[in-house]
Amino acid sequence: MTEAEFLRVIEENGGKLYIAGGFVRDEIMGKNPHDKDYVITGFSEEKFSSLFSNTKTTGAKFPVYRLPIDHVLSEVALARRERKAGEGYNGFIPKFTPDITIEEDLFRRDTTMNSIAKELPTGRIIDPFNGANDIKSRIIRATSEHFLEDPVRALRAARQAAEHDFTIEEHTLNMMKKCLDELQNEPTERFLAEMMKALKGKKPSLFFRILDLTGLLEVTFKEIADLKGKTQPKEYHPEGDAFEHSMLILDKVASKTESKKARFAALVHDLGKGLTPKEMLPHHYGHEKRGLTALNEMNRRITLPHDLKKSAGFVIAEHMRASRMTRPGKIVSLLMSVKKCCLTLDDFTAVIEADSGELPMFLKYGGEIVDELEKVKGINAPENLKGKQIGEWILSERIRVYKRILKSL
Repeated sequence: MTEAEFLRVIEENGGKLYIAGGFVRDEIMGKNPHDKDYVITGFSEEKFSSLFSNTKTTGAKFPVYRLPIDHVLSEVALARRERKAGEGYNGFIPKFTPDITIEEDLFRRDTTMNSIAKELPTGRIIDPFNGANDIKSRIIRATSEHFLEDPVRALRAARQAAEHDFTIEEHTLNMMKKCLDELQNEPTERFLAEMMKALKGKKPSLFFRILDLTGLLEVTFKEIADLKGKTQPKEYHPEGDAFEHSMLILDKVASKTESKKARFAALVHDLGKGLTPKEMLPHHYGHEKRGLTALNEMNRRITLPHDLKKSAGFVIAEHMRASRMTRPGKIVSLLMSVKKCCLTLDDFTAVIEADSGELPMFLKYGGEIVDELEKVKGINAPENLKGKQIGEWILSERIRVYKRILKSL
C-alpha cells in the first residue's frame, strides 16, 4: 500500500492523516529523515480495525498499528490525550476518540522539537509550541508540564541533547530535577534504552553531564556517578577527575567511530576508578580489576547486551597493558583476541589511542599484522604434531611472523 492509497482510505472515511515527531523534526533540521510515524484524527479504534483488519498492533495501554506503507513497516497511531493516574510510564490513562485534535496529541509529547506535525497531503506544518524555532536555536524545551508525568522524559531530554548537540533550557532542567524520586522506581531497561540512543549521538558525553547537572546520574548510572571526585595525577590527567577523563575519552572515540560497543567501552574503560579507596588517591593501582567488578554491578542493575558487556570487559582488562606491551608473545595473543571480544581492531585501537594519546607500533599497523598472523593456521602444522602441540606451533609461528613484520616497519 502506498502512502497516497492509505491517505485516500483515511480521508474517504472522515479522517485526517499527519506525519508527526522525529521525521518532521529531521526534515526541519535538513537531515535525511527515515521512519515515518503517522497520526490519524477523526477515527475510532473500531473504524480503523474494520478498515485494516490484518494490521498488527503494539502497546498495552493504547494501540499503535504497524502497517506496510511504501514498502516500509510504519507505525500508525490514533490521536490521543493522556491523564496521569499513577506512577511512571504505566501511570497514564489514554483517551483516543475521534474528537481529539492533532494539537491535543502534540501537547502530550515530551519536547517541542518532537511536538510538530505535517498535514497530508498539503504538507502544512502544525507547530503550536514553536518547536521549529527551538530547533533553529538548538534548544531542548519541554512541551508542557506533562513532561513531569513520565520521569524517563528527563533521560530522553538529555539524550536528545547528546544526539543533536543541543542545550536544554533552564525551566526544562528544573523539571528534570523534579523527576528524581519517581525515576528510582522505573524499570532500568528504560534507562538502558535511552543510554544506547545517546551513545549514537553527536556528543554522547552530554547525556551523562546533563544527568549529573540535574542530580539524576546517581540513580540511573551509579557507576558513572562514582567517578566524580576521584582525583588523578595531574601530570597525566590535566582534565581533572575520572569522570572528566571518561567524558573526554567517550567524545574522542565518538569522533572516530559510530560503533556503540566502542563508545560504551570508552565510557567505562576506567570504571574501576570509581571504587578506588580514598587513601590511594590520586593513584588508581589495580583499577582494571575493580573495573570488571563495577561493570558486573552495572550489569546486575541494568542488564547490558551481551556483546556490549563483553567488549567493555575486554577493554577494561586490557587498556593499560595494551599501550605498554613489548613481549611478542603477549602482543600476538592480544591482537588475536580482539575479534573474540566483539570489537573490531580499529575500534579497540580508537579507545587505546584516545586514552593514552599515542599508539604502539603493533597497534598502529595492527590491521596489516593481523592479516599476516591469520595466514598461520593449524592446517599448516607439521603432521607429527597433535593436540595442544598444534596450538603451541601456531603461536610460535605467529610470533616469528610478528618479529619479521616488526623489523620491516
